[in-house]
Amino acid sequence: MTSQVRIERYADQGRCIAHIDGRVVFVRFALPGELVNVRLDEPHDRDDRFWTGEVVEVLEASDDRVDPVWPLAGPLAWDGGVGGADMVHVSVPGQLRWKSASIGDQMKRLGHVEVDVPVVGVPDDAARHGLGWRTRIEMIADDDGRPSMRRRESHVRVPLDSMPLASDALNAVAEAEHVWDGGFEPGARIRIAVPEPRSSAAAPTNHAILVDGELRSGTRNLTEAMVLDDGHEYSYTVDAGGFWQVHREAPNVLADEVVDLVRRQLDGTDDAVLWDLYSGSGLFTLPLASATAKRTRMLSIEGAKTAVRNARRNLGAAGIDNVHALIGDVSKTLRHVPGRLAHPDVVVLDPPRAGAKRRVCEQIAESGASSVVYVACDPASLARDAATLTGLGYDIAYIKGHDIYPNTHHVETIALFVR
Repeated sequence: MTSQVRIERYADQGRCIAHIDGRVVFVRFALPGELVNVRLDEPHDRDDRFWTGEVVEVLEASDDRVDPVWPLAGPLAWDGGVGGADMVHVSVPGQLRWKSASIGDQMKRLGHVEVDVPVVGVPDDAARHGLGWRTRIEMIADDDGRPSMRRRESHVRVPLDSMPLASDALNAVAEAEHVWDGGFEPGARIRIAVPEPRSSAAAPTNHAILVDGELRSGTRNLTEAMVLDDGHEYSYTVDAGGFWQVHREAPNVLADEVVDLVRRQLDGTDDAVLWDLYSGSGLFTLPLASATAKRTRMLSIEGAKTAVRNARRNLGAAGIDNVHALIGDVSKTLRHVPGRLAHPDVVVLDPPRAGAKRRVCEQIAESGASSVVYVACDPASLARDAATLTGLGYDIAYIKGHDIYPNTHHVETIALFVR
C-alpha cells in the first residue's frame, strides 16, 4: 500500500512522523516538511497503534535532503535497503540539526528538563559526506562465501566489494587481505578492526580480521592511540573482538572533553578521588589518573574481564599506579568500595546503551560526589538517568552532542551534572 503524506517532524531511529487517516506512521528516509509517497510495511492493514513505512518518491524535498551518498544503504525502492546508514539521505549539517532536536526532545519527555543541545561533528566528516569513519565493521558471508549485508525485509544478502563507512585504513587492509574476494564459509561472521589514528608504536600488523571469532589475519591485541589537545599521548592494548570507540577520531574527541570537564570541576585541587564507571579498556582512566590533579586516587569498574585485564596492562605500561581497577557489575561492586576511594569528587561514567539505571545513580549520589560527567551513546537512556540524578539533587550544568556516527541516527552526548 502506497500513500502520499506530508512529513511532520523528527522521530526516533532515523525516522520521521506523518499521519494516514489519523494514524501515526513512522517513515524511513524522510525529512520534516517534505511531501512524499510512502510504502507501508507489511502487513499494512494491521490494527496497531502506529504503522511504519518507507519513502518511495519525494515530491517536495527538504533543503536538507541529498542523494544517498551510499546508495546501497538508501531506500529499497531505489535499490538500497542494506541498512547501517539510516540518515544517508540527509546532509551532514542537517544530521547535526536532527540529532540536536532528538536529544532535546528526549531530555524534555523523559528527563523532564528543557535544554538546548548543540551537536558538533568531527573535522573532515562534512568534507567526506559522512563516509570513511568506521575503524570496525562486521559482515556475514553469503551463500557464495562473499562478505555481505542483508537487505531489509528479505533474506537476500547483498555482496560487498568495499565499505564506504569504513576508514581508508580499514578498506586498505581489507583489500590487501583479499577480504572482498570471498572464500569464506557461508554464514561466517567477519569482523575487521583497524586502529586509527595509526600509532607510531604499533606494528605493521596492527589490525585484525576475525572469522567467527577466530583470528585470520593481524593480531588479537590491537594497539590504539589517543592524544589530548594539550599534547599528552596515551597508548592502549585493546582486544580485537571487544569494544572501542568506532569513529577514527572519537577517542581523541571524547577523552579531551571529559578530561577538560573534570579538570574544571576540580578547579586546581591537588588531591582528588575519581571514579570511572563502565571503564572498558581504560580510554578515560589513563588520562584521568595522570592529567587531572597532582595527587589523584581512582576507582575504575568494568564488567568485561578481558577489557579490565587490558586496562590494567595499559595502566602498568604507562607507569600509572594510582588506579584500583576492578572487574564486576558496577552496582554490585560499588557496595564494597575501599574507604579511601568511597567519596569521589567527580564520577565519570560511560554506560552501555541501556544506561546506568536508577540504582547506580543512587549510589553515585550516596557517595557524595559533587560532579558527574556522563558519556551517553543513547539519548533516551541519558534522559531517564538525568531524571533520576536531578531528583537526587543534581542539576545539568553542561550538555553537548558529538556526531561520531555520521549517516546514522546514533549520537554521543556528554553531560555534566553538579550538586
